[in-house]
Amino acid sequence: MPRIPEIDPDQATGYTAAILKAQAESWGRPLNNHLIYAHRPHLFKAVRSMWTALDKDGLLGVALVALITRRVASLNGCVF
Repeated sequence: MPRIPEIDPDQATGYTAAILKAQAESWGRPLNNHLIYAHRPHLFKAVRSMWTALDKDGLLGVALVALITRRVASLNGCVF
C-alpha cells in the first residue's frame, strides 16, 4: 500500500483523465504511480512528458526500456 493514497480515476479531469483512461484501455487499469502523480497535475504532466520523450527519442530501444522499467519495479517491490 502506498504511503500517499491514489486518486480515484473517475475524479480526474482534463489531460490527467485522458491519460488515465488510455492506460486503463491499454493495461486494464491506470498505472499505480500515475494515480499518485495525479495529485499534482503539473508534476503529472512533467512525468508524462519525460516518458513521452523517452519513447520518441529512440536512443533506448523498446526492449531495453521495458527491461529497465521491470527492474525498477522489482527494486521497488512492485509486481509489474
